[in-house]
Parts: sequence; structure tokens; C-alpha cells
Amino acid sequence: MRDTLLIALYAFAGAAGTGLLGAAVLRLLRRRSLTASVAVVASVGVVAMLAGTLAVAWAMFLSSHDLSVVTTVVAMAAAVSLATALILGRWVAARSRELVLAARSFGEDGDFAAPVTPATAELAEVSRELAATSAKLAESRERERALETSRRELVAWISHDLRTPLAGLRAMSEALEDGVATDPDRYLKQIRTEVERLNDMVGDLFELSRIHAGTLALSPSRMSLYDLVGDALAGVDPLAREHGVRLVGDRVEPVPVEVDGKEMSRVLGNLLVNAIRRTPPDGTVAVAAERGPEGVVVSVTDGCGGIPEEDLPRVFDTGWRGSHARTPPAGAGLGLAIVRGIVEAHQGHASVHNIPGGCRFEVTLPTAP
Repeated sequence: MRDTLLIALYAFAGAAGTGLLGAAVLRLLRRRSLTASVAVVASVGVVAMLAGTLAVAWAMFLSSHDLSVVTTVVAMAAAVSLATALILGRWVAARSRELVLAARSFGEDGDFAAPVTPATAELAEVSRELAATSAKLAESRERERALETSRRELVAWISHDLRTPLAGLRAMSEALEDGVATDPDRYLKQIRTEVERLNDMVGDLFELSRIHAGTLALSPSRMSLYDLVGDALAGVDPLAREHGVRLVGDRVEPVPVEVDGKEMSRVLGNLLVNAIRRTPPDGTVAVAAERGPEGVVVSVTDGCGGIPEEDLPRVFDTGWRGSHARTPPAGAGLGLAIVRGIVEAHQGHASVHNIPGGCRFEVTLPTAP
């Protein structure tokens, strides 16, 4: 028993010394290739066994013949281990270089193509994460391009819509100033109409800026959706009469909701005004409100004839207007963007889809507790 303990002690001392030396070498090579580190690890294992054997041989006074046999066996094992370590290290290093080359595509075309050569589980996991990151970056770039296009269109349309009334205001004011206006009262009435339109446009821009900045302050309170829809219908009734459009709101359930009354009135007003302006005379704009599987659904159905399928994803984008809505009375293309911003601030969502003869805008809001 005593001899066994001594052998174990001497073997441990020799192996421990080799292990400490190997750890020091690994620390010096920590910034080098993985091949060198793998070779050092393989060498430490074999050299540790040889050091332990030599320590035991010295302590136990083994014969030189036995020691040479053991040394030869260990040397052969060391050669095979080192060769295997070098092959493994070079293979892993090659897979790493392929992954590095694939990752460089982020800085070039922004797309990541995973290497086709099989790699270790860790490198494969890194490759999968890079591919997922590439997909997210592609989506982000697409959103950024869409937003930039939307901003450019908004600036162009706002500039056009501001230039037209301003030119009219300047012409009418000059006519009044020079005393050549044949009907000053009509000019003054038209000036007030244009000023109100400009004021509404500036108000929409301010509201949209608050939505995009995340500073839209809501004051939610519990109220009946029936009252909200009723007030919105009463507010747009004169416009509907002017356009010869019939308003229908007989499918509105008295469902309680927890919303900001002022902001939701703006949402309903924007949807109704948009529907009335795009519905031909003798057409119908219908409002409905009912409980749905995802919450309370408020819908506004018009008779616009439908929206082209390729335009449906852009309806709620800032500055978007249909091809038939390029004239100033159609607004600056901010109303539906404001609708989406306010609805999402209420933890809801807005959508649109075509129906026979028109389209239906739907606003889904969480049900009040």
C-alpha cells in the first residue's frame, strides 16, 4: 500500500510540473492560432505521462532496459498524438477562416452565406447566429429604405400642397391690397378656408412628429364605444351631406373601452373623412363596432372601388396617397399614418383589406377590463 502511494505521489509530481509548464505556454500562445494551442494540449498529456514515468523510475530504481522501453512507447504515443492534434488544429483553423471570409460580407453586400463545409458544433452555432443577424439586418435595411422613400415622398407632397394654397393666398391678398377684387367678401372667405386647411396640415405634422418621437401623451378613461362612434358620425355628417354620401352606423355595440377619448375621436374622424372623400355620390360609408377574438374591432367601410393590392401594405405609411388622391383636397397623406400611430399607442393595431366595391379599415383595440 505504501509503495502504491509513493508511485502515485511521484507520478503526480511529475505530471503536475508538466501541467504547470503547459499552462504557462498556453498563456503565452493565447493570441496565436488554435493549431498551436491544440498541439500544446496534446503534448502536455504525453509529456506529463513521460514525466510521471521518469519520476517513478528514478524513485523505484527501474532498470535502464525497462526505462528505455517505457520511453520508446511514450515517444511513439507522443508522435501520434501530436500529429492528430496538428491535423485537428489545421482543420478547425481552416473552418474558422471560411467563417471569417463569410462574415466579411456584412461589410460588403450585407448578406451572409454560411460556409458549406461541415464545422464543429461551436462554429456551426456561430454561423447560425450570423445568418440570423444577417436576416435581421436585411429587414432593418429594407425598413430604412422604405422610411426614407416615405420621407422623400412626404417632403415632396407637403411642399406641393403648401405651395398651391400659399400662391393662392398671395394672389388674393395682392388683389385685395390693390383694390382690384370684384368681390372682397368671397376673397376673404376663400383666404380663411385656405388658412384653416394649412392649419390642419401643420396640426397633422405636429401630431405625427409626437407619435414618431414617442411623446404622445395619452389620458385613457373608460367609455362606451357607442358614444365615441356617435360623436364621430355627428362630426362628419356635414361633409357627408356635401358629398352626397350616406352614413350608416347601426351595427355599433355599446362595448366599453379604455382609451383617450380625444385621440380616438381623431382616429375615427380621420377614417370617416378619408372614406367620405373617396366614396362617390349616392354611396354609403358604414361604421361597425363589435367584440372580436383579439379585442374590440371598429370598422369603416367605404365605396372607393378598392385599393390596388400592391398598395395595401403602404396605406398606413407616412405620406402615402392613392394614385387618384394627388389633388390638395385629399390632404397631405398623414391621416392614416396618424391613425396607425394613435392605435398602436393604445396597444392596438390597424389594418385594411378590399371588399366588393370598396375597402374596409379595421381598428382593433384591447377590451376594457
